[in-house]
Amino acid sequence: MAKAFPFTAIVGQDEMKRALVLAAIDPAIGGILIFGDRGTGKSTAVRALAALLPPMKAVAGCRFNCAVDATAGLCERCSGHDRKPAVRSATIPVPVVDLPLGATEDRVAGALDLEKALVSGEKAFEPGLLAAAHRGFLYIDEVNLLEDHLVDLLLDVAASGENVVEREGLSVRHPARFVLVGSGNPEEGELRPQLLDRFGLSVDVASPKDIAMRVEVVKRRDAFERDRDGFIERWRTQEARLRSRIRRATKALPGVHVPDEAIATASELCLKLGVDGLRGELTLMRAARAATAYDGHDTVTGKTILDIAPLALGHRLRRDPLDEAGATARVDKAVAELSNV
Repeated sequence: MAKAFPFTAIVGQDEMKRALVLAAIDPAIGGILIFGDRGTGKSTAVRALAALLPPMKAVAGCRFNCAVDATAGLCERCSGHDRKPAVRSATIPVPVVDLPLGATEDRVAGALDLEKALVSGEKAFEPGLLAAAHRGFLYIDEVNLLEDHLVDLLLDVAASGENVVEREGLSVRHPARFVLVGSGNPEEGELRPQLLDRFGLSVDVASPKDIAMRVEVVKRRDAFERDRDGFIERWRTQEARLRSRIRRATKALPGVHVPDEAIATASELCLKLGVDGLRGELTLMRAARAATAYDGHDTVTGKTILDIAPLALGHRLRRDPLDEAGATARVDKAVAELSNV
């Protein structure tokens, strides 16, 4: 496996890195949508974060990455195990799976294993990309160009956390919970509203305009390509520090308190912006809770809610063709007004 560029060595793109870290602390926040130019480090950041995270414990031989200590959300084989310490475990890296635009539904969801069917006549299931991404990241470049039937499939799996395949005499269901990361250029096509709403956080990225920053990006990338092991070693301390901080935040997350006042701030902001449904408040609450744990605090404040709002609400606003300011500016304006109350 190719060695990933160190996450802490990525220059700039602070909002994108922040969104990825929060989703790693609490995957229930939902996926991350990254819109912007090509070559701005989107896929690099996803792979770098996955490489930074501690390896996972999975049931040895499980094709669905089932957790050893889980009591629910298991595949059929693992749910039939006698859940004792005797169950063999394997340590595996956090998966990052690419979903290419041209992928078939069988490749994504899984299908009949043709080799076994032809050789032995056995009807066996060949897992797809959704199985491989369980407990990790599913990355879709140019997600706004994804075919409708795959969008429908992702919506079903995102809602249930389970992939169900019923075809060719097979009936298989397996867990499929992952952080969905989509990237693309909004000028190349809009994302379907149903899928857009499934992303917890959204970020706009752009190529740096500062000369010194661009120079630093080029220098670090060149140093990495010339001597990957040496470059990774130089950033080992920073990587270990961030890994420990994420681990501590993940452990502290269940104990973070969200007072009614903070939820009221989230609701007031969503009403002010005309956000449909309650998914905006839920995402704001979860993201603010993760940010609070990451900062080492135990109570979410209204300020944290407002700080996280641009990431959680920017993609949920109704389009206003007469508003040239854009969604981000509208969120910033509403946040400023509430901050001054």
